[in-house]
Amino acid sequence: MAADKTVSKLFVKRILQLIVSVGGFAYIFYKIPLASVAENWSLGMAPWVLATLVAATLIMVIQANRWKGLSVQGPEIPFKTYYAYTAMGYFFNNLLPTGFGGDAVKSLAFGKKFNQTSQSISAVFLARIQGLLAMFLCFFIALPFALSKAEIPFIYTLIMTIALLVCMVIVILCLFSDKIPVPAFILNKLTFIPKMQKSLSIYRQYKKQVVLSSLDSLWLQLLTLFMAFAYFKAVGQSIDISILVVFTSITTIVSMLPISLNGIGVREGVQVALFTGILGIPAPIVLSAGLLGYIPLLFQAIQGAIVLIISKK
Repeated sequence: MAADKTVSKLFVKRILQLIVSVGGFAYIFYKIPLASVAENWSLGMAPWVLATLVAATLIMVIQANRWKGLSVQGPEIPFKTYYAYTAMGYFFNNLLPTGFGGDAVKSLAFGKKFNQTSQSISAVFLARIQGLLAMFLCFFIALPFALSKAEIPFIYTLIMTIALLVCMVIVILCLFSDKIPVPAFILNKLTFIPKMQKSLSIYRQYKKQVVLSSLDSLWLQLLTLFMAFAYFKAVGQSIDISILVVFTSITTIVSMLPISLNGIGVREGVQVALFTGILGIPAPIVLSAGLLGYIPLLFQAIQGAIVLIISKK
């Protein structure tokens, strides 16, 4: 009975998220006709789109390398295996209604196959947090320069500051999770917690791997920012780098809120609110640039689909 209620609540939540995503898209295209958006697309944007596909591939390579570096225990596993599971994660990220769905699938599948589930989940989770911290680093470095060029409402800085503090607390809790007492009634229900505590706290002994994975996270963030730059260049729009860094980071954080399917519909609305509302860039141009972001996502998801087809048996 309890399981049925949980499934029902989850179903209702997904329906509401679907409504938000579809409603968000419907509203934005009601305000901004698709025809005016498509006018900004041409064959001339092909080199920039190709550049984003190259960047998307490099991102997957670095993510796989970061995951491999954080896998500090167990057998030596080839890099191509980490890349394959990374691709599979992108496939499920585009199917499951959260930005973390693919992380869960790939870490669980990898862990079960190689009998190191707790370490696999811990490595992927720590890598995701490191990625966010790298984004915050870029954001706060760029913020003073962006504020000198545009009037950015303080609420955005406040949101990013709170999100940064939350990430820092999570990192500390991860590295020192074995020092945190867990009530017995929780351990009785969630028996995997001690294994996770051990897997996370062990990274205190592997400072080099943590530092190297942090550098990988920084490279990933720079590639992500390059892709955002390329989207706007593809539609003939140049934007100050500091403002692009700040606005892209804000969009990422707001899109992570669990109110829609993978941020779809919300992401586009935030982009228009920032780039059009603050900078005055025409909304059709902003939306045409933002929609190009689905091309590399599809490219990554296709690689994951190929992995699943090849490894079907």
